[in-house]
Amino acid sequence: MSLVEPLSRPVRPRRTATLTGYALFHLNLMFSSIEEEQRPAVIARCYHPLLDLADAGIPLGIEATGLTLELIEDIDPEWIARLKRLIVAGRAEFVGSGYAQAIGPLMPWQAVLKNLTLGRDVYRRLLDVDPALALVNEQAWSGGLVPLYREAGYRALVMDWDDCAAHHPEWNRHWRYHPQRALGADGSRIDLLWSNTIAFQKLQRLAHGDIDLDAYVDFVAGHRGPVDRVLALYTNDAECFDFRPGRFATEEQVTIGEWRRVGEGLKALAARGVVLALPGDALKAAQGGNAGNDLVLEAPSNPVPVKKQPKYNLTRWASSGRDDLAVNTLCHQAFRALGPDSPDEDWRTLCRLWSSDFRTHITGKRWTAFRAELDAFLARLPAPQPRKATRIAATGPTPAIEQDVRHILIETPSLRLVLDKRRGLAIAAMGRPNERPLIGGLAHGEIDDIALSADWYTGNCVFEGPGEPKVTDLERCAPLMASGPDGGIVVSARIETPLGPIEKTLRIAPDAPRVETDLTFRWPHWGKGSLRLAHVTLKSDAFDLPNLAYAAHNGGRDLERFALWGHAVDLGAAVSFLISCRAGVGMTEGLLALDDGVNAVRLTADLASAAVIGLVEHRTLHGQTFCRMMLSALEMDETRRPDLPSPPRRVRYALEIGRVNAC
Repeated sequence: MSLVEPLSRPVRPRRTATLTGYALFHLNLMFSSIEEEQRPAVIARCYHPLLDLADAGIPLGIEATGLTLELIEDIDPEWIARLKRLIVAGRAEFVGSGYAQAIGPLMPWQAVLKNLTLGRDVYRRLLDVDPALALVNEQAWSGGLVPLYREAGYRALVMDWDDCAAHHPEWNRHWRYHPQRALGADGSRIDLLWSNTIAFQKLQRLAHGDIDLDAYVDFVAGHRGPVDRVLALYTNDAECFDFRPGRFATEEQVTIGEWRRVGEGLKALAARGVVLALPGDALKAAQGGNAGNDLVLEAPSNPVPVKKQPKYNLTRWASSGRDDLAVNTLCHQAFRALGPDSPDEDWRTLCRLWSSDFRTHITGKRWTAFRAELDAFLARLPAPQPRKATRIAATGPTPAIEQDVRHILIETPSLRLVLDKRRGLAIAAMGRPNERPLIGGLAHGEIDDIALSADWYTGNCVFEGPGEPKVTDLERCAPLMASGPDGGIVVSARIETPLGPIEKTLRIAPDAPRVETDLTFRWPHWGKGSLRLAHVTLKSDAFDLPNLAYAAHNGGRDLERFALWGHAVDLGAAVSFLISCRAGVGMTEGLLALDDGVNAVRLTADLASAAVIGLVEHRTLHGQTFCRMMLSALEMDETRRPDLPSPPRRVRYALEIGRVNAC
């Protein structure tokens, strides 16, 4: 045994993992419930104290639309000058968004790209910055937006983790603390920095006096881990500190010193070892094995992820509010009147009129002014050119028509269609001649599950209001038939409902497997509820179900495709008694399609007649598959304030079936 003790290996001190936190404040002088005369107070109470924090050495991200910066410049140009100095000094980072806070997945891609590029023009002009990082407007995401952000010059985006991850159980939960890469609909990639709903609400609660400083610091410190991590400390409104927008009757009174408590909270985190960073620096932190994964954020059950809880979904800006359907329709009409050579001023006006803030909790005074401006803008634009019809004069045989007490059978060389006179001209069957129908009705009990044992239809309308019986167009009617100018068949009927009559006209093409539907709702009051129409119910035995998928555009150039096999999807399911719908499909090119790679069903809507969105339902029960798609013209949430009375409303859509390569 050696008398000399061996030298012990020196013990290296274990490195402590770093928690990096970033705070990003969203500025919006167009906030729906803030009157125009309140804007100077918002700048004084909210925006200057925010810059005071940066002056005090707290690194901050600040995001605003180009429109908000222009409004601030008009009211308080010194604030713009202060922000420029802080950016140059490296104490603040400006994060972009667009010219207006418009919802990308509800706009044609050309308007989305214009909004992004016009915003960058303002950032360069007023702040002399060209931001690489953008906050997705209202955190309303789609894969189609990725190439547009890249084309506009952005290299990274901030997006909410919670709503995306809720529909991706396969994701590693540690990924929320690390920058990732988002995949676009075209396969492109963009760097991704996560926001965190609970964390930003904790800082708000600290500022409002709902929790104390120790509880807040303990919450944030609890996000430390065995490796370096990044946490979004704040990614929300600046207008909720030392000011109340007046959105809810339940809002608490402003307590003195809310911005001071925000600063105390962030400084206390730094004292506990949390590294406070600018958003761009946070994007470079926490690299390693959990970072840089290529992720598809959307999912079949969540095609347009948003922020916070499910009530913040696409229908919030599409089919609720005071009259989202009407104003979105007018915006689509204005879009058709504009072109690439239209003045930028007209595009800025349209982007502003498409802003989300006119579609939620907007005050009555601002709503009246907005409607007047929208109408005046549309009136001075050139009349949009009607879309050219693709149909040619029929050269084949005259369509064959047969009738019995209940049904009308219409057959052309490319279509076999059965209409139900007892059910408001609902489509009982639609397919190619001498083949099984692809869509139509399902009889009572055909699906062997009590939850789906009712009759299901194609081409029908359903209105549901809280505590009231359903109102549908599934009523007996006495249709009129005539020959169309192109050699097709026109079938029309007036259907009486408790809310008023619905006028329905179906045009059956002579030379294509296509049925066009023109609806006019003569309802004096639309009230609160949901109105869904153009239901399309698949005959499941006509499709290769493992390959079934739906597809649409959600604000991008590229068609986004969502596989359905193995997924339970119900975009139109209610969230609560107050929220009638949980998700939606933007259909920004007017198309929602279902196909299995061979057979296809296309539902196309004229968004300049009614800016509807799409819904999809798909489930498998006891080995049977139930699948349908539909349009939504009205949904209910806490923003819904009916603008009464209602004029007649027209909805135009078409159904077409065929092979994938030909449809």
